[in-house]
Amino acid sequence: VTDIEGTTTSIGFVHNVLFPYAAKRLPDFIREREDEPEIAGLLEDVRAQAGEPQADRERLIQVLLEWIAEDRKATPLKALQGLVWKDGYENGDFTGHVYADTAPAFRRWRERGAVLYIYSSGSVKAQQLLFGHSDAGDLRPLIAGYFDTAVGHKREADSYRTIAEQIGQPAKAILFLSDVTEELDAAASAGMRTLQLARDEPVRAGSHPLARDFTEVTI
Repeated sequence: VTDIEGTTTSIGFVHNVLFPYAAKRLPDFIREREDEPEIAGLLEDVRAQAGEPQADRERLIQVLLEWIAEDRKATPLKALQGLVWKDGYENGDFTGHVYADTAPAFRRWRERGAVLYIYSSGSVKAQQLLFGHSDAGDLRPLIAGYFDTAVGHKREADSYRTIAEQIGQPAKAILFLSDVTEELDAAASAGMRTLQLARDEPVRAGSHPLARDFTEVTI
Protein backbone atom coordinates (compact mmCIF):
# COMPACT_ATOMS: atom_id res chain seq x y z
CA VAL A 1 0.00 0.00 0.00
CA THR A 2 1.54 3.30 -1.03
CA ASP A 3 0.85 6.94 -0.31
CA ILE A 4 0.91 9.46 -3.18
CA GLU A 5 2.28 12.89 -2.18
CA GLY A 6 6.02 12.70 -1.57
CA THR A 7 6.01 8.97 -2.29
CA THR A 8 4.90 8.31 -5.89
CA THR A 9 4.36 11.96 -6.78
CA SER A 10 6.02 15.28 -6.02
CA ILE A 11 4.36 17.30 -3.27
CA GLY A 12 4.97 20.30 -5.53
CA PHE A 13 2.66 18.89 -8.21
CA VAL A 14 -0.25 18.74 -5.82
CA HIS A 15 0.35 22.13 -4.23
CA ASN A 16 1.60 24.04 -7.27
CA VAL A 17 -0.59 22.54 -10.01
CA LEU A 18 -3.65 20.71 -8.69
CA PHE A 19 -4.65 22.95 -5.79
CA PRO A 20 -4.36 26.24 -7.74
CA TYR A 21 -6.26 24.70 -10.68
CA ALA A 22 -9.09 23.63 -8.38
CA ALA A 23 -9.17 27.01 -6.63
CA LYS A 24 -9.43 28.79 -9.97
CA ARG A 25 -12.02 26.51 -11.57
CA LEU A 26 -14.15 25.41 -8.62
CA PRO A 27 -16.34 28.54 -8.30
CA ASP A 28 -17.60 28.41 -11.89
CA PHE A 29 -17.83 24.61 -11.74
CA ILE A 30 -20.23 24.86 -8.79
CA ARG A 31 -22.25 27.71 -10.30
CA GLU A 32 -22.72 25.75 -13.52
CA ARG A 33 -23.46 22.32 -12.01
CA GLU A 34 -24.92 22.88 -8.55
CA ASP A 35 -28.28 21.37 -9.57
CA GLU A 36 -26.80 18.03 -10.61
CA PRO A 37 -27.64 15.39 -7.97
CA GLU A 38 -24.02 14.42 -7.30
CA ILE A 39 -22.89 18.03 -6.89
CA ALA A 40 -25.94 18.97 -4.82
CA GLY A 41 -25.25 16.06 -2.47
CA LEU A 42 -21.63 17.08 -2.01
CA LEU A 43 -22.66 20.67 -1.29
CA GLU A 44 -25.02 19.37 1.41
CA ASP A 45 -22.05 17.53 2.90
CA VAL A 46 -20.08 20.79 2.88
CA ARG A 47 -22.92 22.53 4.74
CA ALA A 48 -22.94 19.76 7.33
CA GLN A 49 -19.17 19.74 7.87
CA ALA A 50 -19.01 23.54 8.00
CA GLY A 51 -21.87 23.63 10.50
CA GLU A 52 -23.76 26.05 8.24
CA PRO A 53 -26.97 24.27 7.15
CA GLN A 54 -28.39 27.44 5.58
CA ALA A 55 -25.29 28.45 3.62
CA ASP A 56 -26.06 29.59 0.09
CA ARG A 57 -24.01 28.75 -3.01
CA GLU A 58 -21.62 31.68 -2.74
CA ARG A 59 -20.96 31.01 0.94
CA LEU A 60 -20.22 27.37 0.13
CA ILE A 61 -17.75 28.46 -2.53
CA GLN A 62 -16.05 30.68 0.03
CA VAL A 63 -15.85 27.81 2.53
CA LEU A 64 -14.40 25.46 -0.07
CA LEU A 65 -11.74 27.96 -1.11
CA GLU A 66 -10.80 28.41 2.55
CA TRP A 67 -10.52 24.64 2.92
CA ILE A 68 -8.30 24.43 -0.17
CA ALA A 69 -6.02 27.15 1.23
CA GLU A 70 -5.58 25.26 4.50
CA ASP A 71 -5.41 21.81 2.82
CA ARG A 72 -8.41 20.59 4.82
CA LYS A 73 -8.84 16.82 4.58
CA ALA A 74 -12.60 17.11 4.02
CA THR A 75 -14.17 14.31 2.00
CA PRO A 76 -16.69 16.50 0.05
CA LEU A 77 -13.91 18.96 -0.85
CA LYS A 78 -11.72 16.13 -2.12
CA ALA A 79 -14.61 14.76 -4.18
CA LEU A 80 -15.35 18.17 -5.75
CA GLN A 81 -11.66 18.76 -6.45
CA GLY A 82 -11.53 15.38 -8.15
CA LEU A 83 -14.38 16.33 -10.47
CA VAL A 84 -12.68 19.62 -11.39
CA TRP A 85 -9.37 17.85 -11.97
CA LYS A 86 -11.14 15.32 -14.20
CA ASP A 87 -11.95 18.15 -16.60
CA GLY A 88 -8.35 19.35 -16.44
CA TYR A 89 -6.86 15.95 -17.17
CA GLU A 90 -9.31 15.24 -19.98
CA ASN A 91 -8.74 18.69 -21.51
CA GLY A 92 -4.98 18.11 -21.46
CA ASP A 93 -4.38 21.07 -19.14
CA PHE A 94 -1.85 18.92 -17.23
CA THR A 95 -0.76 15.32 -16.69
CA GLY A 96 -0.28 13.53 -13.39
CA HIS A 97 3.26 13.80 -12.10
CA VAL A 98 4.97 10.59 -11.02
CA TYR A 99 8.64 10.19 -10.17
CA ALA A 100 10.73 8.54 -12.88
CA ASP A 101 11.13 5.38 -10.79
CA THR A 102 7.40 5.01 -9.99
CA ALA A 103 6.16 3.22 -13.11
CA PRO A 104 9.15 0.83 -13.32
CA ALA A 105 8.71 0.00 -9.63
CA PHE A 106 4.99 -0.65 -10.04
CA ARG A 107 5.73 -3.03 -12.92
CA ARG A 108 8.56 -4.74 -11.05
CA TRP A 109 6.42 -5.31 -7.99
CA ARG A 110 3.60 -6.76 -10.07
CA GLU A 111 6.03 -9.09 -11.84
CA ARG A 112 7.19 -10.34 -8.45
CA GLY A 113 3.61 -11.15 -7.44
CA ALA A 114 2.92 -8.18 -5.17
CA VAL A 115 -0.57 -6.65 -5.19
CA LEU A 116 -0.49 -2.85 -5.21
CA TYR A 117 -2.98 -0.50 -3.52
CA ILE A 118 -3.03 3.28 -3.12
CA TYR A 119 -4.06 5.15 0.04
CA SER A 120 -4.28 8.93 -0.13
CA SER A 121 -6.26 11.75 1.43
CA GLY A 122 -7.27 12.69 -2.12
CA SER A 123 -10.47 11.04 -3.30
CA VAL A 124 -10.39 7.69 -5.08
CA LYS A 125 -11.52 9.47 -8.26
CA ALA A 126 -8.63 11.93 -7.99
CA GLN A 127 -6.18 9.07 -7.47
CA GLN A 128 -7.49 7.21 -10.53
CA LEU A 129 -7.23 10.36 -12.62
CA LEU A 130 -3.63 11.01 -11.61
CA PHE A 131 -2.48 7.47 -12.38
CA GLY A 132 -4.70 7.18 -15.44
CA HIS A 133 -3.25 10.37 -16.98
CA SER A 134 0.26 10.16 -15.56
CA ASP A 135 3.48 11.38 -17.14
CA ALA A 136 4.29 7.69 -17.66
CA GLY A 137 0.96 6.82 -19.25
CA ASP A 138 -1.97 4.87 -17.83
CA LEU A 139 -0.75 3.06 -14.71
CA ARG A 140 -4.18 1.93 -13.52
CA PRO A 141 -3.80 -1.66 -14.82
CA LEU A 142 -0.96 -2.08 -12.30
CA ILE A 143 -3.08 -1.00 -9.32
CA ALA A 144 -5.50 -3.37 -7.62
CA GLY A 145 -7.44 -0.82 -5.59
CA TYR A 146 -7.63 2.59 -3.96
CA PHE A 147 -8.44 3.93 -0.50
CA ASP A 148 -9.22 7.48 0.63
CA THR A 149 -10.56 9.14 3.78
CA ALA A 150 -13.75 7.11 3.49
CA VAL A 151 -11.83 4.41 5.41
CA GLY A 152 -10.57 6.98 7.93
CA HIS A 153 -7.82 9.54 8.26
CA LYS A 154 -4.26 8.59 7.51
CA ARG A 155 -2.89 9.26 10.99
CA GLU A 156 -5.36 6.91 12.71
CA ALA A 157 -4.50 3.24 13.24
CA ASP A 158 -8.10 2.12 12.69
CA SER A 159 -7.85 3.30 9.06
CA TYR A 160 -5.11 0.78 8.40
CA ARG A 161 -7.00 -1.98 10.17
CA THR A 162 -9.94 -1.27 7.86
CA ILE A 163 -7.66 -1.38 4.82
CA ALA A 164 -6.21 -4.74 5.87
CA GLU A 165 -9.73 -6.08 6.40
CA GLN A 166 -10.88 -4.86 2.98
CA ILE A 167 -7.79 -6.25 1.26
CA GLY A 168 -8.37 -9.55 3.03
CA GLN A 169 -4.84 -9.95 4.36
CA PRO A 170 -3.39 -9.84 7.87
CA ALA A 171 -1.83 -6.46 8.58
CA LYS A 172 1.60 -8.05 9.06
CA ALA A 173 1.51 -9.17 5.41
CA ILE A 174 1.11 -5.58 4.17
CA LEU A 175 3.91 -3.06 3.58
CA PHE A 176 2.91 0.61 3.80
CA LEU A 177 5.04 3.22 2.00
CA SER A 178 4.83 6.91 2.91
CA ASP A 179 6.97 9.97 3.50
CA VAL A 180 4.99 11.04 6.60
CA THR A 181 6.13 9.70 9.97
CA GLU A 182 2.73 10.04 11.64
CA GLU A 183 1.07 7.97 8.91
CA LEU A 184 3.71 5.28 9.25
CA ASP A 185 3.28 5.30 13.03
CA ALA A 186 -0.45 4.69 12.60
CA ALA A 187 0.12 1.87 10.10
CA ALA A 188 2.68 0.26 12.41
CA SER A 189 0.25 0.49 15.32
CA ALA A 190 -2.21 -1.47 13.18
CA GLY A 191 0.43 -4.16 12.64
CA MET A 192 1.62 -3.27 9.13
CA ARG A 193 5.23 -3.26 8.05
CA THR A 194 6.43 0.23 7.11
CA LEU A 195 9.00 1.98 4.95
CA GLN A 196 9.57 5.72 4.93
CA LEU A 197 10.39 7.48 1.63
CA ALA A 198 12.85 10.36 1.97
CA ARG A 199 12.74 11.87 -1.51
CA ASP A 200 12.31 15.63 -1.36
CA GLU A 201 13.45 16.66 2.09
CA PRO A 202 15.68 15.33 4.87
CA VAL A 203 13.73 13.06 7.20
CA ARG A 204 14.43 12.86 10.91
CA ALA A 205 15.60 9.49 12.11
CA GLY A 206 12.80 7.42 13.55
CA SER A 207 11.58 3.89 14.04
CA HIS A 208 10.84 3.22 10.35
CA PRO A 209 13.29 1.91 7.75
CA LEU A 210 14.23 4.57 5.19
CA ALA A 211 14.49 4.50 1.39
CA ARG A 212 15.54 7.38 -0.85
CA ASP A 213 13.40 6.16 -3.74
CA PHE A 214 11.64 3.07 -5.06
CA THR A 215 14.87 1.50 -6.33
CA GLU A 216 15.67 0.85 -2.66
CA VAL A 217 12.32 -0.82 -1.95
CA THR A 218 12.60 -4.60 -1.79
CA ILE A 219 9.38 -6.54 -2.36
